[in-house]
Amino acid sequence: LPAFSADAKGLATRDSSGQVLNAIAEHLPWLLGGAADLSPSTKTNLEFDFAGNFQTPEGDQAVSYRGRNFHFGLREHAMCAIGNGMSLSKLRPFVSSFLIFTDYCRAALRLSSMMELPLISIWTHDSISLGEDGPTHQPIEQLASFRAMPGMVVLRPADANEVMEAWKVIMHLKDRPVCLVLTRQAVPTLDRSIYANAAGVAQGAYVLADAPDGRPDVLLLATGSEVALCVTAYEQLKAEGIKARVVSMPSWELFESQPKEYHETVLPPAITARVAVEEASGFGWERYTGFDGAILALHSFGLSAPSKVVAEHFGFEPAHVVAAAKAQIAGSPSTKQVGIARTE
Repeated sequence: LPAFSADAKGLATRDSSGQVLNAIAEHLPWLLGGAADLSPSTKTNLEFDFAGNFQTPEGDQAVSYRGRNFHFGLREHAMCAIGNGMSLSKLRPFVSSFLIFTDYCRAALRLSSMMELPLISIWTHDSISLGEDGPTHQPIEQLASFRAMPGMVVLRPADANEVMEAWKVIMHLKDRPVCLVLTRQAVPTLDRSIYANAAGVAQGAYVLADAPDGRPDVLLLATGSEVALCVTAYEQLKAEGIKARVVSMPSWELFESQPKEYHETVLPPAITARVAVEEASGFGWERYTGFDGAILALHSFGLSAPSKVVAEHFGFEPAHVVAAAKAQIAGSPSTKQVGIARTE
């Protein structure tokens, strides 16, 4: 598998996923699939020499049933239904599109879970940070809805190394479908000599950065691109002498399957000052923050603007996380409202 060195600029998790997917597929001939007309955007095209395209004759192109790249066209429901059929044939298919377009294929994905099929679905453009495409393309409630689906595993990795570890988890799943949720925008590749090893992805959640004595005053919880935001806030709090812990939570389902002892190691019950950060609906985060924790999430649809402008408008910036953490430590009863989106 590819190695990803620390890089402040980093790369989009859709790009790192494409690299890992190709590295795996080159050695597993039964791993095959494609996108609903968006493979250049979802980075799911298999690019090694012998991959080829699965196609019927068109123009001067010969028929080829040996190819492993499937071009499903703009029909997300049919794509996922075909993927289910491939799974029943004991192939290992992957399908892909933008996260917002899962609304078109929910029935087929629900059947994946009901039938215990290990369908790999890859969804990119995972948050309001996709920018100018605006509210119609910016997913809000999709993550919460898939987390509510019995049997579905949702993985939203924070950086390239979490992506690699997520693929290790995916390839061992035998009887559960997975939603791999990825960014359009570049995210920092964290320095794992400073922060914890990304292998913690296999447990669903892990302590990424901690107080020097392992006894933090506040917990910062996040998934995906918002993990880097929490790391920046953690460093600012640390510089002010405030002890924080960053918990990366790429998969609630995998975390829930861990023993209670592991849960309490990551999220000590005695530490009630907690801030959860996710560029999506905050529905469900109370499970981890408690009812008095701060949830920096979305309570409206998105905004059409450059990603940085959108993030600032909705408060997804280090200063906002730091303020929420301090309010939590102070025990302010109003911290639950910190994450309400501004609508002016």
